[in-house]
Amino acid sequence: MGEFFANNGQLIVFLHVLSAIIWVGGMIAMRVAVHPVIARGGVTDAQMLLSDKIADILEPKQRLGITMQTVGRLFNLVMPFIIILFATGLIMAINYGYMYYKRATAWKMFNLGKVKEAKGRMKWKANVLLPLNIVLGLVALWMGVALRGI
Repeated sequence: MGEFFANNGQLIVFLHVLSAIIWVGGMIAMRVAVHPVIARGGVTDAQMLLSDKIADILEPKQRLGITMQTVGRLFNLVMPFIIILFATGLIMAINYGYMYYKRATAWKMFNLGKVKEAKGRMKWKANVLLPLNIVLGLVALWMGVALRGI
């Protein structure tokens, strides 16, 4: 498992974060952008002030129908990403469990005086996983700062 994650860790984390962004971003877009427009019947606040009849452009049944259609399209869009989010999260959780187990066995070896074996178990984590996670963390931090104005 550790080798699989080491070879594919960046892709797994990328797909995990991308899936979360699409899922949460879709919900935010629906709630903040789409729903208020549908609730006003498809007209702006300024247009609603011009006439009492403009609020009646869309009937409540039509608004509900449009809301159900757009939410349905959102669900269809995000479903594969929720599955990817779950799968990548599961892979990362299994990888964490694997790393925890390997460290625990290395600690037992260390306590038994088998320092060379313990060092061998921990070498891969120190030389591969730790640098990989540092790079992933820095990339995530950089993207958060660089993309904040978009």
